[in-house]
Amino acid sequence: MDRRITNLIITGFSGTGKSLVAKEIARGLNWDFLDTDDEIVKQTGKPIAEIFRQDGEGKFRELERETIRKACQQRQTVIAIGGGAIVDPQNYELLAKTGLIVCLEAKPETIYERLFREAVYSPETEVRPLLANDNPLERIRQLKASRQPYYANVDWTVHTDNLNISQVAEEVIRVSRLLRRYAPRNDREKARSSIDKDVACVVETATQSYPVFVGYGLLDKLGEKMKQAALSGTATMISDENVFSLYGSKVEGILKDAGFAVNSFVVPPGEETKNIDYAIKIYDFLVEHRAERDDIIIALGGGMVGDLAGFVAATFLRGMPWIQVSTSLVAMVDASIGGKVGVNHPEGKNLIGAFYQPNLVLADCQTLTTLPQRELTSGWAEVIKHGVILDEEFVQFLESNVNRLTKLESELLTRAIARSAAIKAQVVSQDEKEREGKRTILNYGHTIAHGLEAATQYKRFLHGEAVAIGMMGAAKLSQRLGLLPSAAVERQQALLQKLGLPTGFSGLGLTEITRAMELDKKTKEKAIRWVLLQDIGKAVIRSDVPQQEVLAVLRELV
Repeated sequence: MDRRITNLIITGFSGTGKSLVAKEIARGLNWDFLDTDDEIVKQTGKPIAEIFRQDGEGKFRELERETIRKACQQRQTVIAIGGGAIVDPQNYELLAKTGLIVCLEAKPETIYERLFREAVYSPETEVRPLLANDNPLERIRQLKASRQPYYANVDWTVHTDNLNISQVAEEVIRVSRLLRRYAPRNDREKARSSIDKDVACVVETATQSYPVFVGYGLLDKLGEKMKQAALSGTATMISDENVFSLYGSKVEGILKDAGFAVNSFVVPPGEETKNIDYAIKIYDFLVEHRAERDDIIIALGGGMVGDLAGFVAATFLRGMPWIQVSTSLVAMVDASIGGKVGVNHPEGKNLIGAFYQPNLVLADCQTLTTLPQRELTSGWAEVIKHGVILDEEFVQFLESNVNRLTKLESELLTRAIARSAAIKAQVVSQDEKEREGKRTILNYGHTIAHGLEAATQYKRFLHGEAVAIGMMGAAKLSQRLGLLPSAAVERQQALLQKLGLPTGFSGLGLTEITRAMELDKKTKEKAIRWVLLQDIGKAVIRSDVPQQEVLAVLRELV
């Protein structure tokens, strides 16, 4: 990229002081100052919140893109941009060509204090529409996590938590002079090119920190990603017959080209394979091939393969490195992230298992083009689930783009999967082993879903189909308990149905379902912990749900 370093761009999340710092820098450098948000307000005559409310986020982003294009034509200007502007690839390319980009960083708790309690960093600053909800701190965490890979793709980062406005400005001026004076353009480009743009999010738990890669054609980069993660030794690929027939030879070749020795173990497809007997068969295979503790297990496939391979990785030789290479939608956005591994027991799903984090997760969205339609449709349930429990804005995105998403348009599909994965990663990072209660909200719809699956011996419903029905049960239960308005129930149902998912079932007795639900692992002191909704994007956990209400809802679902 041919860069003409004539401007200084200040980015970062709301509350990091972008505008105030940029003004201070402009005074210090004797440069011009421009705030793109202020320019948009001047142009439209409306506050940002009103643009969002009246015209929608899409219109605001169009205005922002045009404002940034004009700003990049300036010279010797300090440009403060909105916190979400850098996510747009067009904006990033323009800004990177004409200026040094500095990100102002702060912890979510610091940002919350500044936005809602302090007047130093954000005097007269309106709270952005994307943060205006009942739990702004949690929303800050979620939105910031989704943007973090883009904030990482800058020339420099300044941590502002313990600095005042003047100190931040002084640091940015110092760094900008150093970069412009001592860093040749090629060195800056080399540093920029080393940042991995395929990272959708990072899971950070007490036991492991690992990237989640989302993009088109990423299978070709698998060996490269493994080397970057410092993995070595023999790779044992575990896959099912369907996936292996499509991608097995290709992945073996990619790994061998990267210098890995490869062995492959192929299992029959379907949830019924996820049992202790097949785990033992894989143990036998590893013993036969003299697998060592530093060798790698690769799960190539959907959620079933990931759970089974991960369980083997967690238990063989007391733990081996492993990676998830997801080829189904449900695995890409849910099953591959968070380290839940296990096998089924005849009396319940995933009753035997562990929390064991992978070393990396790779989702090649292009593999979805070969996924059977029913499997693809099933995966949308988990995508919708992430939105309805935590991110109403994401639900709006899905509602607005249903037709294009079902056609697997690459850009929108990648965006949806990356955002859904980031939501899951954020929750998992806060509650790795489901002890704090935060991760429990990911079980929305799963109590009834696991009951349906177990009652039918995992042969009738795909996981996402059962989850979709379970989500409708949880929403109706929320309504019956006075938590959720009927309009929200109907909204969820409409989105599920538009994406081809079931919202009810037939031909099953309630006794088998309720018995399986009571054996589910989400029970505590014999009471089921229900994940319910207070609104779209706002989940709650209840352990006091009357059994008669549950039975009434199950009857409604029939």
